[in-house]
Amino acid sequence: MKKLALYLHWPFCKSKCPYCDFNSHVADTIDVQAFENAYKQELRSLLDTYHYGYIDTIFIGGGTPSLMPTNLIDSLINWLDTHYQLATDIEITLEANPTSVELRKFKDFKSTGINRLSLGIQSLRDSDLVFLGREHSSAQAIEAIQLTKEIFDRYSFDLIYARPNQTLKDWEEELHQALLLCDGHLSAYQLTIEKGTPFYRQFHDGKFTLPDENSCADLYDLTNDILASHQLTMYEISNYAKHDHQCRHNLHYWRYHDYLGVGPGAHSRITDDLGNKHSIMTVHKPEKWLDLVNKNGHGIQTHDTLSDYDIACEKLMMGLRLVEGLNIQSFPKSFINYIESLPEDQSYLEYDNSALKITDQGRLLTNSIIHRLIEQLPTQG
Repeated sequence: MKKLALYLHWPFCKSKCPYCDFNSHVADTIDVQAFENAYKQELRSLLDTYHYGYIDTIFIGGGTPSLMPTNLIDSLINWLDTHYQLATDIEITLEANPTSVELRKFKDFKSTGINRLSLGIQSLRDSDLVFLGREHSSAQAIEAIQLTKEIFDRYSFDLIYARPNQTLKDWEEELHQALLLCDGHLSAYQLTIEKGTPFYRQFHDGKFTLPDENSCADLYDLTNDILASHQLTMYEISNYAKHDHQCRHNLHYWRYHDYLGVGPGAHSRITDDLGNKHSIMTVHKPEKWLDLVNKNGHGIQTHDTLSDYDIACEKLMMGLRLVEGLNIQSFPKSFINYIESLPEDQSYLEYDNSALKITDQGRLLTNSIIHRLIEQLPTQG
């Protein structure tokens, strides 16, 4: 039976973080009932069009989903359970921030069916939290993680490294502090400067600097060494987990399984009954999305059928982020011969038992290796 990952996007935040380029918006008022109706309309439209066996995972992201009313989350999960087939061991993740307002709702989230929390901690240092535009303190972050541990069996939290003036000693101390709070999963992302964000302007105006390339490499290696020594194994370039604590939902993306996105600015990769893979994106602006859903039953902005070349490119982009690599036999048949004929560079790339993967030595060059492979990929098999 074909399994499906379902993503639901809540586009609202209390404030916009200066590094964030996600589809998030600050709104004075939100018509919660209108959004509930629209989510159900778009879910029905897409789930009834693309057939599958069951929904394996649900991920509620944003924005700041922990600001959603719990009765809205409860209504959506119950509605899905009533009308569609959910896995008996379904993973339902909610992204949450550790502010005091949201902390009071954690037990209520559990009662709705949420069984995994993903906390946006980003740093355990107050000065860096201010720089990152976060609205919580390090004390609130610690309190949030400790509370989460009491309520949820599975949870994760994010940290951002390669921050301005961050030294190896600083990061080592912070990681050891984080490990005292972490049970099974930790995400560690290097701070990147994305176009269109306040940080992009500030960085290019010289308002702050970031660690150089060699320093970033040292911080990355230190992260891997410390987390591995505490049985947190890297399974994706920025994600570390103990056995059975990997995020099943994100593995759907990286393994290029079908996923369906609902809400403003959500993306889908979904296969129809004829075996064609579709790329779908909804409109980004919440108000426009609501209008389109009310008019058409969905807020789709673009809908494309992917070619074998498109699929091969996306498989390389997603699968090579995984330590396990990607299964060559899952490629469109016309491209398997090309992949199998790639010259092996034992320093950066290896091909073993039908799996193409980037070596530990090549991990820091993941983006450039993927870019090179895609450049060499024939447009037709």
